[in-house]
Amino acid sequence: MGLVNIRELLAFPQGDNSSDTLIGGIHWNLTTLNHWNYTYYSNGTFSNGSLCFLLFEPYTPHLLQNGTFLNSTSCYSPIKPIATRASIGLAFACLFGLSIVFTFINLRKHGRMFLPVEKRFRPVGRRWQWYWMLMVAAFAIISGITGVDVDRYYLPELPIVLSNFFWFLMLPTTLAVVWESIRHWGSWQERQMVDPNPFALRQDDRRSKFELLIPLVFYLFVWLNFFMVVPRSWSPIELQRDPDQTRLRAEPTATDVRFKAGAFLLFCGWITIVVSLQHSIKHYKPRNRGIFNRAAGLIRYIPLKFILSLGLSLVMIGYEAACAFDFEISPLKLHPNLGIVYGLGWAPIALIFLVYEIAGYFDPNEDRELLRQRRVRGVEADQEIGITKKPHWWSRLHSDNRQLNVHDQIAQNVATIGGGRATTKNLERSIEMGNMPASRRPNSATPAGNAEALRMAANLLFPNTNQNVETQERFTDTPVSGAGRGRSPGDAAGRGGSTRNETRAGVSERSDSSNSGITLGAQPQQIRSMLDV
Repeated sequence: MGLVNIRELLAFPQGDNSSDTLIGGIHWNLTTLNHWNYTYYSNGTFSNGSLCFLLFEPYTPHLLQNGTFLNSTSCYSPIKPIATRASIGLAFACLFGLSIVFTFINLRKHGRMFLPVEKRFRPVGRRWQWYWMLMVAAFAIISGITGVDVDRYYLPELPIVLSNFFWFLMLPTTLAVVWESIRHWGSWQERQMVDPNPFALRQDDRRSKFELLIPLVFYLFVWLNFFMVVPRSWSPIELQRDPDQTRLRAEPTATDVRFKAGAFLLFCGWITIVVSLQHSIKHYKPRNRGIFNRAAGLIRYIPLKFILSLGLSLVMIGYEAACAFDFEISPLKLHPNLGIVYGLGWAPIALIFLVYEIAGYFDPNEDRELLRQRRVRGVEADQEIGITKKPHWWSRLHSDNRQLNVHDQIAQNVATIGGGRATTKNLERSIEMGNMPASRRPNSATPAGNAEALRMAANLLFPNTNQNVETQERFTDTPVSGAGRGRSPGDAAGRGGSTRNETRAGVSERSDSSNSGITLGAQPQQIRSMLDV
């Protein structure tokens, strides 16, 4: 296949006369071809530097006297069948397309909130990993699909540029996936540490300043890699239509100093990730003494997914650096070693996706995990002070399980009108999320519309045993119940004394809350004259 595109400049074959040439059994006007500066190449094409046409069957055109080609086919047309490079690229495109489904599942699982938002731990921080994975998957799909026309084009043109353009975009974004996962893991360790005691870690120390600045350093290296590699003239990469053109035009561009600098900057970003991981283990994990114990603890505390992702990302960066020095293994070459291209350039990225998708499936939601840890601490605190909570089945075994009649069922429904376990659970969740409605301040100038209902409720909650006391006579020296002014002093004193004793006895039998029941359940005061006051 590689020999098809090798071309050499040939002289026009001799025709019937000096203005005629015979190519492929077809006579062509040599005067017109020379006038429009067309050249005949050994790969069966006519080209004048601006236009290129195929001459072999079934794409043979018809030349007019004015230099126009009818029924012509451009040299940059997909006329070849799909080859190995396109097949492998489509397979990887399908895999990354399938990963989008699982990425959205993990994004929903780990991005949901079950606790109120904290200023120190924003929910977007745990979602950035999945956002970057969606971007990488999109770049991989575009690169794999455009790679189909790299094999199908008769002469290389735009598809090889598009395929490699999006592949180079996959490299820094994949490293951003690894960075965000490790950075957020450190933030998650800090959150678990400060949840029992918010003042366990200071917010103005050297540790916090380091965690504020290191993301800026990482993304600085990533953006520098982007500006070194992507914004450039990609036209020389298309010029691989013969060996000399490839050697003189495409290879120097594919191995220039900017590609080398881009690979080095990406490696600096990888070093930043390792430093961030070591910082998180140092501050949020138990410390070990001794060099060997620290090294063993460093390996023991690092999750397996990070060990795999760091190793795979290092392979990816190493391959990019190797491509900047050796054009034979670079994806920018039209016919490279496909085993190296897909084995070192695509497989590490796909394996990183596989590791994170599996880890995201097994890892719990952080808010749910934090609630579980709080419940565990609550149980431990209850055990320390000797509190033992009964299980849920205890009330079923020790409650009254008799058959309820209609009256008892209505009473039970009225008693539980405030809600059962489901309402209690929602209320607890609302309290956790901080979604408690603010109470409105009552207006003292506006009379309460449910005053009578309040009195009835107070009478039910605090029953008054002395309902016949005349509260309008509470300010007299000798209150008499139902007596006129012409009663004798002795009778009034006797009746008044007994009434006061009964009232005191009734009040003494109740608590302090019962006294308020007398006021709420009493009739409004009626003043007959100024003498009563």
